[in-house]
Amino acid sequence: MPLPLEPPFAPQLARGKASLPTGDGWSYEPKWDGFRAIAFVDSETPVGGTDGLGADDGPTATAGGATLVLLSRGGKPLQRYFPELRFPPGRYVLDGEIVVDPEGLDGDSAPDFDALSQRIHPAASRIAKLSQEVPARYVAFDLLAAGDASLIERPFSARRDALERFLARDAFADSSVALTPAVRTAEEAEGWLQDTEGVVAKELDAPYLPGERKGMVKIKRKRTIDAVVQGWRHGKEEGTVGSLILGLYAEDGELRTVGHCSSFTAKRKRELVEELAPYATGRVIAGEPSRWKSDKELEVNELRPELVVEVSFDQVSAGRIRHGTKLERWRDDKPAEACTIDQLDA
Repeated sequence: MPLPLEPPFAPQLARGKASLPTGDGWSYEPKWDGFRAIAFVDSETPVGGTDGLGADDGPTATAGGATLVLLSRGGKPLQRYFPELRFPPGRYVLDGEIVVDPEGLDGDSAPDFDALSQRIHPAASRIAKLSQEVPARYVAFDLLAAGDASLIERPFSARRDALERFLARDAFADSSVALTPAVRTAEEAEGWLQDTEGVVAKELDAPYLPGERKGMVKIKRKRTIDAVVQGWRHGKEEGTVGSLILGLYAEDGELRTVGHCSSFTAKRKRELVEELAPYATGRVIAGEPSRWKSDKELEVNELRPELVVEVSFDQVSAGRIRHGTKLERWRDDKPAEACTIDQLDA
């Protein structure tokens, strides 16, 4: 008999919110920095990513009647990239996140997204090597089906209770599956806004709504650094600044590029050309290669390292700001040499 839920299946999504919702009707969880994955398990024995999988597997993989499908948010199969993940026998569907954590889920370290992203590789030999060096875990935060029963129409409070009971079974003790923490008050969740990528808040009475941004919200951690403006790139419109190139001083005294900032209005983009002119060195240097932009678009108008800005951002990976930043203010009161790279570790 097939599972009550099968691929293709779109996960429920969260809408962004600036602050934690309050009241009695919410449950709060840490926001994980990993790959969202729906796990479909139909097996009488433990099953993992290597069971019957080849490089060109489609959306399902079967070996000896045991089936595991790890479906990404975009509907792509992920199981071949994580052969170390082991799921206990049974017939169930979980919603969760694949993470790589150097110290395990009980350690103090944050999940390593850079190490995780290296796992999406075409070579089976490299996947096998990395699965031993930096093993992944599956953090479950919802139970969507168990046996022949679909649970998606039940309120989240009931699904959470069912998930806790389900994962408390002895079969999960030595598996790759862990239960995400959850609390019932905003005050208890505040710490995750400082220590993790943020918080996901779920309405206790909400059913699971595949593909919809309802019933749950995400509040991202806001981080700020003071950075040196190394240069600027032209905008699409002639005579405008498209983005500022940001740098931080490393321990060896070298100013290293860590990201860019492009959150300007059309008016500010025109004004900045004149305001930055007194700091120009006269050099135009090549920016870092990009598959999306031409060499001309990547040219950087170099500036003397004297201007400092405070910017906010969400995430850091491999010593770089992973997403675009927002300009908070110009720091005329701070010397450029005080903008050090250790801010990224704070």
